[in-house]
Amino acid sequence: MGVENKLNELGIIIPEISRPLAAYVPGQIAGEFIYVSGQLPIKAGEIIYSGRVGENLTVTEGQNAARLSVINCLAVLKNYLNDWSKLLQIVKITGYVQCGPDFYDQAKVLNGASELLEQIFGEQGRHARAAVGVNALPLNAACEVELIAQIRV
Repeated sequence: MGVENKLNELGIIIPEISRPLAAYVPGQIAGEFIYVSGQLPIKAGEIIYSGRVGENLTVTEGQNAARLSVINCLAVLKNYLNDWSKLLQIVKITGYVQCGPDFYDQAKVLNGASELLEQIFGEQGRHARAAVGVNALPLNAACEVELIAQIRV
């Protein structure tokens, strides 16, 4: 099953890429890799999940924020590649979870992104990962996800 069919089956619409919030580009191709800048849980220009996971957001809401953030990463990939067949492998994602000092379930939060990538891309979506807890993120976002993918050049 193709990527577009899988996205349709999952009810996912890949949005237009969000404009960067500061002095950076949404993605950068270097050789056979594309580096996607950190993406927030933004939909239609609005932060959908804001606050701290484990304080005013549940782990499930954090997972949904990670899922939305990685969908925004896919928007950057699609914009730069124009064709999903150029994607060879999701190599790594790094997720930052805004949380309090006594929250230890960052890995569970990032599963929202990781599991979606595997659902969409199968084996190509399996990746290395880091899940990091932080005390603040831009726009009070619950999480931020960045992505590295290997591409066909």
